[in-house]
This record gives sequence, structure tokens and C-alpha cells, in this order.
Amino acid sequence: MTISRLLSPRDFRRMPWRNGGGTTAEIMTWPEGAGGHAFVGRASIADIGRDGAFSAWPGFDRTIVLVDGDGIALEYEGQTVELAALHEPYRFPGDSACDCRLLRGPARAFNLMIRRGGASGRVVVVDGASAIAGGWRFGVCYAVRGTSECLLAGRAPIPVGPGQALVIDDPDPGAPMHVNPVDGGAVAIVVSVDLLA
Repeated sequence: MTISRLLSPRDFRRMPWRNGGGTTAEIMTWPEGAGGHAFVGRASIADIGRDGAFSAWPGFDRTIVLVDGDGIALEYEGQTVELAALHEPYRFPGDSACDCRLLRGPARAFNLMIRRGGASGRVVVVDGASAIAGGWRFGVCYAVRGTSECLLAGRAPIPVGPGQALVIDDPDPGAPMHVNPVDGGAVAIVVSVDLLA
């Protein structure tokens, strides 16, 4: 039976960065409650207040989605990538430290971190039109802007308001979830995570 929980921002676990350059609001880890480097997956929101380094996460792949601000530039492994467009996922390895430079002021970004060999993960942005996601072990639908409805098989529609996250645990993966924007301009980020071990 699919289990779902609707979380508000006050339910997220907040922590400052070690370098003081920002904060992270942890939405969910898999396994739940795993701290440090013990998780195989983590979904979170980062508030980036100044230029600085992202910590290295050896063995993890990261997907970042800019959700507010005028963009950031990531410098890692000898390359520079500018992320100036909102709501476009960008995936990169977490193995080495990554310098982050703000393009024009503070920024906010959604992050998914997945341990290679321990889990697989996917990020889909639902922007203005309905989308179907699912067939996962775990999922998150995070409402970036406006309200979106999540439809799970055999359940009443679940509205997810701005800043809220619907967390899904499906012991018997298979049924998809429909995500429908309710408000004009609504944007949601949907994460699917499957354990490999």
C-alpha cells in the first residue's frame, strides 16, 4: 500500500553549510533519517547566500535545479557551467569540490543526491502542463510555485501548495502518479528514487 505524507517547510531539517555560505533544508533522505554520508539518496533545498565551495560528496551524483535567483556558475573538474535558467535540471558528479559563484545575487536551488551503486534517481520538472511520473520505490513532489495536485491510484487528489512536499513510499512500485498544475504558472519538481541493493 502506498504511503504518502504532506510536509510543510517547517517539517524540513535545516542545517548551515560548513563554510557559512548558505543553508540546506533537507526534505527527505533514503533511508529516512540517515545523516552524514549514510544515505543513498537525499532531496533538499539550498539557499545560496554568497560565493563559495560545495562540499565534495565522493561516490554521489548530484542533480541541481535553480528555483529562484538570477543564476549560479559551477566550477569543477576544469570546467565552468552557468545555470541561469530556472527549472532546468543539471546533473554533475559530486566526487570533487565544486566552486559556486553567484551571477547576480542570492539564489535558491533544489538538489537531489544519489549514491552510485546504491540507488537510482530521476528529476522531472512539471511546468505549466500535466505530467506522469512513477513506478518508483520512493518519490517526492515539491511545489516550487503555485499549487499542483498529485493523483495516486485509488486516492483522492492531494493538493501540494507552494513550498510543500509530498513524500511517497510505495513498497509495491508500479502505479504512476499524475501531477496536475492547479494554479496558472504552477511549477513542481518530482523526484523518483529506486534502491539498487
